[in-house]
Parts: sequence; structure tokens; C-alpha cells
Amino acid sequence: MNDDELIAVLEDAGLSPYQAETYVTLLDLGNASATDVADACDVPDPRIYDVLRDLESKGYIETYQQDTLTARAHDPEEVLDDLRSRSNQYLTAAEAIEDRWNQPAMAEHEVSVVKRFDTVLSRARDVIEEAEHQVQLSVTADQFGLLADELEAARDRGVYVKLSLSTRDGRDALPGREELAATCTEARYRNVPSPFLAIADRAWTCFAPHEQSVNEYGVLVSDRAHAYVFHWFFQTCLWEIWETIYTERTADTPRTYVDLRACIRDVHPLLDDGATVRATVTGRDTETNAERTVSGEIIGIEYSGESTDDDTLPLAELSGRASITVDTGSGTVSAGGWGAVIEEIEATSIIVTDVE
Repeated sequence: MNDDELIAVLEDAGLSPYQAETYVTLLDLGNASATDVADACDVPDPRIYDVLRDLESKGYIETYQQDTLTARAHDPEEVLDDLRSRSNQYLTAAEAIEDRWNQPAMAEHEVSVVKRFDTVLSRARDVIEEAEHQVQLSVTADQFGLLADELEAARDRGVYVKLSLSTRDGRDALPGREELAATCTEARYRNVPSPFLAIADRAWTCFAPHEQSVNEYGVLVSDRAHAYVFHWFFQTCLWEIWETIYTERTADTPRTYVDLRACIRDVHPLLDDGATVRATVTGRDTETNAERTVSGEIIGIEYSGESTDDDTLPLAELSGRASITVDTGSGTVSAGGWGAVIEEIEATSIIVTDVE
């Protein structure tokens, strides 16, 4: 660093131009009289005494009388500590600016495009930590490891977690059964590159292209309508056709669903066979927005697709309106799925309590 650059840094650290130039001159001269210092730099003779006293008060130099006022640079340790402290403050400020630029605050009904995957991962970690009902997650095995603690905490809170896993190195890289049991409700394996996708409680979405994509960016969504689009992408591309590698679900009741359409696919053949199916439905009252729970017998299923004789309804048949009707004993209540407006309840949880 040359003299001009060093002077500029000292000015940035709080010295005046005359003070910075005088201090750099003294570093080169060692001990020098005030007049010699003034001759060696561009500080006017009448000003040099005031400049030297100011530098002494700041701890940069010390002065003493030797025929005339003489000055020398002080032990630089204090000066160096001050400069290093300022350097750390600049680094901290730079990191804070970068973090705020890459991770904008998410207001209600907001879509943000970010440049770094780390920002998407950090937001996903936050929304999983805050999830109350359900999480849909598409990750690589490595990404799963980065979110395993948050997923385990979510499962401990009773959150329903659907996990779609993909790997670079085949099935050997998949987490073990015990780890899956601690972190998810169901897991499926997709043997092709997959994007990163996290959807929490039908409101938050974090998306990034798969690792082999030429572009690195992310999309953060705080909006139910946009999240619904990503939900169907997850269901059709990342979940429906892929192999189940873990599930805690059994044929026994009670059996919990967080997706009304998944419930319909299981209940539909039971009703066709004449079974009596009882359930408890919890969700949002579409008129008041208050939480509402009803229990009773499922007496009807409606969906906009064509009926089928197969045991399991194709997912496409349920892509439009789908609802169930519950006889509570004191009346009937209709329940729809995500985004229901016509039905009386938008169901977030359906627990099949009994099948006869």
C-alpha cells in the first residue's frame, strides 16, 4: 500500500487529511521536529503544531520538547486495534447488507425471487419450524440432512410430513428407516434429479431448481393461491407415481389425512362396497374463517371427474372440485379440500375413526 492509499484509509478511519498525512510522514521519519515534519509533507507551518497536538490527543503520536517541539509516532498497538475493529465492523456491515439483499422480508401475499440457494434453504428451515399441520418436501439426500433436525421437531409436534427424496448415488445414499421414521410420515424415492420444494401449511413455498440446473435462483412464496399450484406440481411430478420407501400408515383405524383428495381415494371403494365410514373433520369454516370440527358418518362423495370401476380413483379425476358430506346426526356438513369456497368447511385434517 503506497502513501496515498494509506492516507485515504486513515481519513476513512476518522483522521483529517492533514492529520493522516502528518502521521504517515512521522511513521517514515521516526523522531522529527515540528518544522521538519511540516517540510516533509504538505501541512502549512502555522497548522503543524495544532495537527500534532490533535494526533497526540487521539493516541497516534507523542510530543516532547528538545530545543523545539519534537514528535514521534506512538506505539501503534492502540491504533492497530482501532483499525482492526473498524475493519470488523465493515465486514459485519457487508454481511448484513448481503443477507438483507438476498433474503427480503416476506410480507403477506408476496412472491420473491432470490439469487442464492442458501437463502431458499434458510427460509425452508424457518417455515418447517413454524409449521402446524403439514409439510410437503422434495430434497436430495444431502439437503435432507440439512433439514433433518427441523423435520424431527415438526414430527414431534404432530405435523404430517410428506418427503420426496432423490439421490445422486442411487438408493445406497438414502437415509435409513429409523431416520425416516423420526422425520416424516411418508417418504417416496425419485431416481431422477428433482428440484428443491418445501410447502408448509398451504401458505408458504420455497422452490429452487435441481442441483444440475445451469441457473441458480430461488422462489419464495407467501400466498395460498401460488402455493396451491406448487402443491399440484408436488403431487403429480414428485409424489404420485414414485416408490414408497417408508410410511407409518397402516390399514387400521384411526387413519389421518391432511389431503381430502387422498381421503376420498381410500374411502371411495369402501362406500361402494357398502361400508359405513365414520370420520372427524377439522378445518376452516368457509363463511366465518373460524376453526371448525365435525364428526359423523361419511354419506357422500362428490368429484368433478368421471366415475370409475377401479379400486383407486386416478388423481386426475380429483383435480377439480372434490368434497365429502358428513352426517353429524343433527344435520349434514360438506367439506372440501384446499381452497374450498362452496363447501362449508375447508378440511385440513380428516381422521377416519371407524369402518364397518
